[in-house]
Amino acid sequence: MNRAPLTTKNLSIGYPGLPVLFDDLNLSLYKGKLVCFMGPNGIGKSTLIRTLAGMHHPLKGEVNGISNRNIAVVLTERVNAGMMTAKELVSFGRYPYLGWKIKMSASDISKIDEAVELVRIGELLDKPIYELSDGQMQMVMIARALAQDTPVLLLDEPTAHLDLNNRVEIMNLLRRLAKENDKAILVSTHELDLALQTADLVWLATPQKSVRIGIQEDLVLDGSFDQVFQFKGFDLKTGKVKQEPYRKTGIHLIGEGHAYLWTKNALERNGFHIEVAAKLKLGIKTNEEKTAFEIQIDSYREKFGSIEELLNFLSKY
Repeated sequence: MNRAPLTTKNLSIGYPGLPVLFDDLNLSLYKGKLVCFMGPNGIGKSTLIRTLAGMHHPLKGEVNGISNRNIAVVLTERVNAGMMTAKELVSFGRYPYLGWKIKMSASDISKIDEAVELVRIGELLDKPIYELSDGQMQMVMIARALAQDTPVLLLDEPTAHLDLNNRVEIMNLLRRLAKENDKAILVSTHELDLALQTADLVWLATPQKSVRIGIQEDLVLDGSFDQVFQFKGFDLKTGKVKQEPYRKTGIHLIGEGHAYLWTKNALERNGFHIEVAAKLKLGIKTNEEKTAFEIQIDSYREKFGSIEELLNFLSKY
């Protein structure tokens, strides 16, 4: 069985008369893998997605595996279809399998129902699509692609208009589909935090008109992400915005777990630096009900019930 239902050979893409976007790409999408495609704005990610889907002609080379029974696509453009309902739009995913009579079988209806349940859009089905928000429309388009039930899913910024809960849910759904339904899934995304936690593999678009491929941990550690994105004020290795301490006061922070991490974040964000040798000690104690904070400076001690109270006290230092 072919584990790579979509491949490219010496593929170059772009637009006639303009500089080439990507050159000489030899890529493979494998079943069971969620691949996140990342890179700076304007580098050509959407054009590559369209080329892989057969919607844009390559400058040279070839894409193997293009067909509407092999590839389902979700793009960022909003569909304008008058009074069509969300359910009717989802059902379009089954059209590649229908004959001239355009009659749905029980199997087709089952695939539509399964897609609706997976994306949890049952309450939207009877709404005309012009009434849907951008986020709701995106969910409906993902359901349409799932109803198509192809080995390959190509999605261009599928979480762009979604809130945090739905962004996480969609990325987890795509990961499950790759694993449980043995699909090859490529997602173009700017959601760096989600990609780092959910992708099986990363395609990293580089300024050298190539695509660097690897697992995200290796690409972080070898500096590939930093070279491509040239982060300003963000430390990818720690996953935090770099904070410059602007206070002279150091704090010896004592604690563990989530309370320690969030307290440290608040202190650094407010200009303090954490150091073991600091005269000012801050202890954190957590039980099942609440977290308490105790400041000790020489013989002086004071307790606080929240980080906000603690920061108000420390503001004079």
